[in-house]
Amino acid sequence: MSTGPGRDAATTVEERWGAFNRYGPYALLGFGFAISAATTNVIGMGRADWAVAGSLTAAAAALQVWWNRAARTRPGPSVAGTVYYGVRWAIGFVLSWLNPFFVFYAASGYFGAAQLLPRRLLRPGLFATAVVLAGSQAGGLPPDGPLAWVLFGALLAVNMALITVMGHLAAKEDERAAAQADTIQELERTNAALQQALDENAALHAQLLVQAREAGVADERRRLAAEIHDTIAQGLTGIIAQLQVVANAPDRAVAHEHLDRAADLARHSLGEARRSVQNLAPVALEHDTLPEALKKTVTEWSERTGVRAQFTTTGTTTPLHEELESTLLRIAQEALSNASRHAAPTRVGVTLSYMDGEVTLDVRDDGTGFDPLGLPARSGTGGFGLDGMRARAERVAGSLTVESEPGHGTAVSARVPLVRDER
Repeated sequence: MSTGPGRDAATTVEERWGAFNRYGPYALLGFGFAISAATTNVIGMGRADWAVAGSLTAAAAALQVWWNRAARTRPGPSVAGTVYYGVRWAIGFVLSWLNPFFVFYAASGYFGAAQLLPRRLLRPGLFATAVVLAGSQAGGLPPDGPLAWVLFGALLAVNMALITVMGHLAAKEDERAAAQADTIQELERTNAALQQALDENAALHAQLLVQAREAGVADERRRLAAEIHDTIAQGLTGIIAQLQVVANAPDRAVAHEHLDRAADLARHSLGEARRSVQNLAPVALEHDTLPEALKKTVTEWSERTGVRAQFTTTGTTTPLHEELESTLLRIAQEALSNASRHAAPTRVGVTLSYMDGEVTLDVRDDGTGFDPLGLPARSGTGGFGLDGMRARAERVAGSLTVESEPGHGTAVSARVPLVRDER
């Protein structure tokens, strides 16, 4: 699992402090040794003092080498860490007694104390380190005279106050870091739950589209059966009736008239059959994108009806799932068919809009309009008027609204979710 930026930053800080606790005492020891050597005459260190100081310096370096190896197997406060802290403090105390400038090494007791000492020994350990620093700041250990002791006491109090303040700030920072870590974990859990919900939603969309395709097949069968009954079957019945009249007509002129009627009915039935076949499947989408197919549909409808029609696309065109494209194309075809049959418009506008998370199809005309409240209640039979268009949209988790007013045209608006084609 990936970590957040807050956790990465905290890890980097911990790594830097770990490096300082491993190598910082070497640098402080070397710097204190160099300053002490430069101030030998000022402090008044003799040859015997330097023999002790040199031995303790080597011991401090060896102690740090041992601890850097031992700390790898003893993370956190431990007996070994307490022993290491105590021996290091003792070496720093003696060195600072010999020369106050060795206090740089003794100051290492301030760093990493919480990782070395158990909680009950933390404040005593910091106090012991503060004693060494206050003594060096007062001019060296032991203080020389009453005034030096007073100064030592004041400096010790100041050092302990600073330790208390810094400890309080460090505790607050730890609390803030812990709260931030908890927040990051909660965000990760929330993101995981959100991703799971998105995956489930995608699966539900896929299932819904499959069901919509199956329902669409059944609708097409019902629509085709209704069209055959209402157009082709009636046309054939009319043709048979006209031919029967011809067979019994004594007058050639009467027979010729009825033959012409039969031919007209046959041509009309042929046209209806072709239209039904063309509408059986959205073949326009086999080679064209949805905007191209809609534009061709609008253009052909305009040429066939003589009504001025315009198609417009807005937003960034995105390939949609095939069931969504088929649904929108079918709704557009039905809306245009309704307009030509019932509205007698002079202008029609079709707009396809790609938006954030959804796609809308708007079909507006300036025809006669109607009163939507005056329509009968929805039948639920899956017909192919407004009821059928609404059912198509709802099967793909969309919606369809109709706005109309007698004498002021009609606006049909279909909204479907933007589900991209993953093929």
